[in-house]
Order: sequence, then C-alpha cells, then structure tokens
Amino acid sequence: MNTQAHLPSLVNPKNLFNNHSSSGFTLPETLVIVLLIGILASLGIPNWMAFVATRRLNTAQNEVYHAMRQAQRQAAKEKLTWQASFREQNGIVQWAVHSATVNSSDANWNNLDSNVRLDAETTLEETNGIKQIQFNYRGNVKEPPLGRITLSSKSGGKSKRCVIVSTILGAMRTAKEHTTTNDGKYCY
Repeated sequence: MNTQAHLPSLVNPKNLFNNHSSSGFTLPETLVIVLLIGILASLGIPNWMAFVATRRLNTAQNEVYHAMRQAQRQAAKEKLTWQASFREQNGIVQWAVHSATVNSSDANWNNLDSNVRLDAETTLEETNGIKQIQFNYRGNVKEPPLGRITLSSKSGGKSKRCVIVSTILGAMRTAKEHTTTNDGKYCY
C-alpha cells in the first residue's frame, strides 16, 4: 500500500512568501514607531542626565570627604598641622592634602570631575584663592571658623552635595540639598 497517499499534503515552502500580504512595515507604521521612540527618548533623556549629574556630585563629595579625613589623620599621625585645600583651576575643581608648612601651589593637586563646580555656599576659609581647612596635631580644627565645601553641577539643576566640618574636634558629615533654606543655605 502506498503510504504517501495517506499523508496530508505538506505546505510548499516556496508558497509561504507568495501570499497576498506584503512583508515589512508600511511608511505610516514606520513613522509611528519612530515618533513613539522619539517621545520616549525625550521623556527619558532629562531624567538620565539628572541621574548622571547626581552620581558625579556624589563621587566628588566622597572624594572631598576623604581628602579632609586624610588631612585629619595625617595631622594626628605626624603630630603636625595638615590641611585639605580646594581650588578651581581652569574651570576644574582640584583638591590637595598637604602639610601646612608646604606652599599650597607646590602641593600635589588632584582633579574632581570636570562637570562639578564649587558652589557659592562654600564657607571654608580662603587664602589666595585657595579654600582650606587645617587640622592640628590632635586632628582637631586648628582655628575656627568651621566651614563647608558645597559642590554643584555645571549643567545646572538643584542638586548640591556638601561636606561640613561641624565641630572644632573635627567632626565631619556629608549632606545634600534641601527644598527649604537654613540660614540662607540649601545644603545643610
């Protein structure tokens, strides 16, 4: 008996693509897809840019905090006055940790992210364009006033990050922007 006669007829592969519908998208369908992608991108890009700016500020804040702590530790370790110095050079915020006997211009300067700037809320003591905080042989703030260094993004926005030296014993803390002001400052 012929077994092929009982099998249902198989679809010819050549006929799969020869039906009456065309494959692909029409021009209006393509335009709608491009328009939807454009709308989604325009909604997402500002949020992404704000996220990136905030991450940069967080990283810079962390570097500033560790620089101040390093100066404090070195002062206590070597029983000498050490300082953390900050400046803006060619639009880039830089920091250095060095002995107070070393001229600040001769210190080893490190760059923060180029999209970060020193904010006007910065209250550290300034000498010759260099903002600084000094720690004595015990790791305490050598001479008040105490202060804060506040960082903000060059691209704008309300995000701020600060490192605050809050006691003469050298206690430090970090903070970020608030919606309300405290003594004219938003980063407290």
